[in-house]
Amino acid sequence: MNESLKRLDSHFAFGENWADFAKSLDGEAISHAEAGLAKLLDAHDIEGKSFLDIGCGSGVHALAALRFGAARVMGVDIDPNSVAAAKGVLGRFAAEGPWSIEALSVFKLDPARLGVFDIVYSWGVLHHTGDMLGAIGCAANMVRPGGLFAIALYRPTTLDAFWVAEKRWYTGASSSAQATARGIYMAALRAGHLVRGRSFARFREGYVSRRGMSLDHDVHDWLGGYPYESIGADELADHMAGMGFEEVKRFARPKDLGLLGSGCDEFVFRRQIG
Repeated sequence: MNESLKRLDSHFAFGENWADFAKSLDGEAISHAEAGLAKLLDAHDIEGKSFLDIGCGSGVHALAALRFGAARVMGVDIDPNSVAAAKGVLGRFAAEGPWSIEALSVFKLDPARLGVFDIVYSWGVLHHTGDMLGAIGCAANMVRPGGLFAIALYRPTTLDAFWVAEKRWYTGASSSAQATARGIYMAALRAGHLVRGRSFARFREGYVSRRGMSLDHDVHDWLGGYPYESIGADELADHMAGMGFEEVKRFARPKDLGLLGSGCDEFVFRRQIG
């Protein structure tokens, strides 16, 4: 593993994208984030529990956990712009707390300092750390015995090698080159809808991602998501079992070509007691 890939300066500027998104965060986006969280975790799983959001981005899922009655919410992110965005969102929508946001890499998480949590949540993050399996291990260490680990990771595609190269290029490209790439990608999306007889305009107008993002923010996030790794559902389940976790929920699809990209498979694991 190339240790330099763990450094923030080698990563796509996720924080800038989240900060821009957070400016327009509204009730609809928050509702979508709540629905995405509820898909993985029932309300009784969260109410009265401690909740750690690793790679908290805009803070919208930390906010959703608070709205579901979490007793304590902590968000961590390696990117200072994400930390600032999350603090701003929680300050606007949940000023009373109880929450805290900290600039911290997943590789620096220390249960001796922070304690362990009833729920550890990381959606679409750990495959961007430069060491996905190592990051999963560090995150899993923060789950108390009997607690839940909710995670979303990219599923493999045939074109993974292409997407790694594209993302590496995009991350270092100029703003104008990135804009050109987004235009090409959007044209491909539009053509795909046309071939299927679907309205791209309607798709774009109604688009809100699982994280509450608009299509423009999500495309920028996808094209620039470097470092990039993926993992199959069965491989992840075996890896988690080796760390003492049992699978509770799985939302996964088979490997495909990945012509327009990949998507995240979602999982919930429970840490076994003893």
